[in-house]
Amino acid sequence: MAFTQQDLDAINAAIASGELTVSHNGRTVTYRSMADLLKARDLILNELAAQAGSRRGSSYRFHFTTSRGD
Repeated sequence: MAFTQQDLDAINAAIASGELTVSHNGRTVTYRSMADLLKARDLILNELAAQAGSRRGSSYRFHFTTSRGD
């Protein structure tokens, strides 16, 4: 399942309010503990980072030299 920024926002709002229930897009999930909620947030963050990384078209490499030629 691909997560969205809105999923992350819903999780963050629940964490901020201390609620264990998250509702988004007609779905409701009740987590057992704040630790589970934090794990879900980490999972979403990691997936969003991976999605963003896969969209990068290129990478950059820099090579620096000193005036000594090192």
